[in-house]
Amino acid sequence: MNESKFRKLLSGQSTGVLATCLRSLLGAASLVYSLAIRIRNGLFDLGWKSIHRSAVPVISLGNVTTGGTGKTPLVAIVCSLLQESGLRPGIVSRGYGAVDGNPNDEKLVLNLLCPTVPHVQNPDRVAAAHSLTAAGSVDVIVMDDGFQHRRLHRDLDIVLIDATNPFGYGFQLPRGLLREPLSSLKRADVVMITRSDLVSEHDLAKIERRIIAAAPQLADRILHVEFQPTSLRSLDGSTMSLSVVAEKPVHLMAGIGNPDAFQTTAIRAGMRVIGTSWFPDHHHYTNDDLQQVQQRASSSDTERIVTTLKDLVKLPKECHNIRALEIAAVFPNSQHMDALRGLINRAQPRPPKAGRGRAERSDGPGEGMREM
Repeated sequence: MNESKFRKLLSGQSTGVLATCLRSLLGAASLVYSLAIRIRNGLFDLGWKSIHRSAVPVISLGNVTTGGTGKTPLVAIVCSLLQESGLRPGIVSRGYGAVDGNPNDEKLVLNLLCPTVPHVQNPDRVAAAHSLTAAGSVDVIVMDDGFQHRRLHRDLDIVLIDATNPFGYGFQLPRGLLREPLSSLKRADVVMITRSDLVSEHDLAKIERRIIAAAPQLADRILHVEFQPTSLRSLDGSTMSLSVVAEKPVHLMAGIGNPDAFQTTAIRAGMRVIGTSWFPDHHHYTNDDLQQVQQRASSSDTERIVTTLKDLVKLPKECHNIRALEIAAVFPNSQHMDALRGLINRAQPRPPKAGRGRAERSDGPGEGMREM
């Protein structure tokens, strides 16, 4: 079952006896998953599972659902703000979707967006943080997709919620896309609602009310973020104006968590979408995949294929007619950007305590990081 059909099944758009039976089976599995998550979180909350402190402050960006909420461009923004403050950030991430020890798509994109920021990928984020701090080359760590990785203590917990599918169809995995219950937002310091411009003000207000109902401490800590298209990027690194494809027919190709949002962004950028090829998140393209996409585009009388930057960085150099739609994360309310900058600026390095290792400290978190 492809990504699009699976989402239609979860959302209830797919009807019939088979779809109903499948959702019932997924619902039963979801109960087991939910119990396991609650037990795991309870062990951390009670202190029965260890939480390790890095030698430097840790800022985590994560989410409560699977799929694309736009973490990568916001990780880049956080790193940029840290550098503006004179700090030396480093990134740690799991490396999901990596093949044969090679960097995954997110690291390849961040290498483009943050070329001077060291980035270590390791499923063990504690070990990844230690490898960065041991060399003394960083004084703050940005943890990508870290909300569920509770073994590494964080000084600022940022949770991203996608306005176009904020709560994963209302169910935990595998019946829905929620990684854990919304009550887990009580652990968050701030929530960013991404793609906030793609829903109505009424729907945006409903999302905020539900967030606050789950975690009242977030009442004045909800920021809005938009992703605005800026240009088209080729494999050789050159860019061109969006006017090149304005009102022109294009075929979209992507292997991301939220392809519908990508299509909406492309349309808002002025493209006339006449066909799509969606693949699973973090998909690694084969020659057959690319040939099929080229054939679908040609059959629709277009040679223009547009993808995401996460997909472009994985393509062979021969794909000359495939370009990525580059986007920039924008805070429509300047006060929201100021609030984030204020939190980032409080991420000050902590001097190490005598007699303690750099990777597993027991000193308390920087309390200033939790003010907004």
